[in-house]
Parts: sequence; structure tokens; C-alpha cells
Amino acid sequence: MGINNQSDYIKISAFMFLYFVVWTMSFSLYAIWLGQHATLTSAEIGAVFGVNGAFAVVLKPVYGYITDKLGMKKYLLYFVAVMSSLLMPFFSYVYHPLLVNDFYTGVVVGALYLSLAWYAGIGVSESYCDRFGRLKGFEFGRIRMWGSCGAAVTASFAGILFNVSPVINFTISSIMSLVMLALLISIRIPASDNLENAVVPKKKINLSDVRDLLTQGEFWRFCFYVAGIVWIMHIAEQQFPRYFVSFFNGNKQGTSWYGYLSTVQAIVEFVSMMTVPWLVNRIGPYKTLIAAGLLIGARLVISGFATSALMIAFIKPFYGLENAMLLIAVFKYIADNFDKRVNSTMYLIGYQCFIYVGTIFVSAPIGALYDKIGFSQSYFIMGGIIIVFSLVSAFVLRNEKRKGGRKLISATHPLQQGK
Repeated sequence: MGINNQSDYIKISAFMFLYFVVWTMSFSLYAIWLGQHATLTSAEIGAVFGVNGAFAVVLKPVYGYITDKLGMKKYLLYFVAVMSSLLMPFFSYVYHPLLVNDFYTGVVVGALYLSLAWYAGIGVSESYCDRFGRLKGFEFGRIRMWGSCGAAVTASFAGILFNVSPVINFTISSIMSLVMLALLISIRIPASDNLENAVVPKKKINLSDVRDLLTQGEFWRFCFYVAGIVWIMHIAEQQFPRYFVSFFNGNKQGTSWYGYLSTVQAIVEFVSMMTVPWLVNRIGPYKTLIAAGLLIGARLVISGFATSALMIAFIKPFYGLENAMLLIAVFKYIADNFDKRVNSTMYLIGYQCFIYVGTIFVSAPIGALYDKIGFSQSYFIMGGIIIVFSLVSAFVLRNEKRKGGRKLISATHPLQQGK
């Protein structure tokens, strides 16, 4: 790696580190905050996540289209950083009072803010880092792992601070967002990086490209995988902190231990982000996606049989490995199978956005299911569904090995992927 590329790598990795510091400090405890401080029921929390998902579904395609349109320009990342910096005043002086006094208005206003800053923002950040890495010649996983590192460092004390006052968490997140914005401004993008190259096309995306993408069978085959596996995985994670805390006599003790558990999970994800690119390059993104699905399903089924916090603590960190396998395989699968003009749009619509389509329709029913039959049986059922979809997806997804590069589904030229 050359000196310039090394400097670029350090800066973009520091950005990803700070982004996850910001949101782990506050968002990892979001479900607990909704239950303990906003005093919402499981069904109401499920409804909150459902509405959040609806707004994310609307904004993610917009963010994806803008990202592809901007190429390597950072304007959208600046906006995301500014929105994140408003986290403390928003949660303390807007969101909490609204949820308590005017629930439905609070849900809508909160969904808009969280979608702008996090639900759509994280997709843009990851997509930009993937594009940045391929252009500069280093693996996305080697950038994204620093986000996991930021989460690991923060999760170790986020729960402790939360027990003192969530306002502390929100304040730290806002301050770190401003640092993140300053870092983004310091990253210099040469004009040549926005010209025709392996990542940025000469002809930028337009709406007809999006229409073409949505009519491709490969797009919907990929969405089938997301619907059956990633939907349920993310919905299971929404209220998992509450499941874990239920194994303790006191909520504060459980919250603190969940912070420690999140640290272990983030460490597993950090190591996985570093090593999984080798696995994906070895066996291909198709096989990695199938393996990830089976692992996710097995983890949830075993979680359903859990009888103690210790058992959960042993199982939960595997989420870090699963997340690394999914993210790295998804970006490589998209790069192999779709036109580079729509890479970010494909990721934001076909993966990020489609996840929240499921959140809209499934979060509230699953929340009600938790109240009716309990967390254990619900996780057992969700895990079984994921295993079935993983096996079916083996026949649905495209299984082709690239040999030096091949014609893309909607491209006229093959994509030269970065090393």
C-alpha cells in the first residue's frame, strides 16, 4: 500500500470507527431506552421499529441514488454527520417528550430523524467505504472492521453510563459526531477519482437505470434471500437486549452485562471483518451467503433453548461473525452481478431498504408474539424459518465463479473489482 493510500486508509477507517462509536453509545441500547425510559410495551416498541422501517424504506433508495450520482464526493456523508450531531438534543428535548405525551407524533418524528441519521446513514457510509476501498485497492472488510472496533470500545462502558443517565450517552454521541464531521472534511478526494475508473462510471446513474435494476430477475432472487434470512435476523436483534436483561433480577445489572456482551460481540466482528474477506475470496460470495444463513438460523434456534444468561452470552457473539459474512459477501455479490453505475443503489434498495420492508410488516407482529408466547419460543420459530430459507436460497441465488471478470447483468462492460 502506497503512502497516499495508507493515509486514505487511516482516515476512512477512523471515520468508520467514530461512526460506530457514536451509534453504539446510544443506539445499541435503543430498545432498552424505549422500554425503561419511554415506558413502552413490547407491542408498542415493535410498532416503533415498524414505522422506523417504513421511513427507512423511503429514504434508503433516495440515499442510494444520490450516492451513485455523487460518485466519490462526500456531501451526503457530511449531512449524515450533521444529523448525528443532533442526537442529544433530539432524544432529550424532542423524542422522549413526544413519545410520552403524543405517542403517534413521537413515533413519526423519531422515525424521520433516525432514518436520516442512522437507518439510511449507515448504508451510505458502508457503501461509500466499499467503493472507496475498491478504488484505492484494499478490502472493504479491512475498513469496516474499525467500525466493529469502535463498537467494541464503546459497548464496554455504554451500559454503565446508560444506568447513570442516557443523556450522558447521547451527549457523547453528539460530540463525537462533530469530530467525525471534521475528519470527513480532512479527507481529500482528487478530481481524478470522480472520472471513469474501476468503481466510478463515466455515465452516472439515471432513473432508467433504477427501473432496469428493479425488473431484473437477479435483483428479486437476491431480495428473496434478504426477505427470508436478513429480515428475521434484524427483527430478532431489535428486542434481543430485553430478552437478555430478562435473565437478571434487576434491569440495571442486566443492562451493564449486556454492554460487556456487546463488547465481546464487537471484538468477534472486528476479527471476522479482518479474516472473512479471505474466506469469501476463497469460496465465493454465493457459498458465504448460504453459510451465513444457516449459522444465523442455528444461533436463533439455540437461543430459544437458552435457560440462563451465561448460555446467551456464549451464543450471542456469533452475531459478529454472521454480520461480517453477510456484509462482505453482499458487497462482493453485488459487484460481481450488477452494473457499477447502480452498486450503491442496489445495496441501499436490494439489501438495506428491503430489510426494512420486512421491519414494517413483521416487527409489530413479532413484538406481539413476544408478549403472547415469550422470547424463547419466538426465537426458536424464527431460527427454523431462517434455516428453511437458507436451504431454498441455495437454488435461488446465482452461483457463478468469476474468471478475471465477466459481463454484468445490465452492464456493457465488465467490472474490474479492486483487490
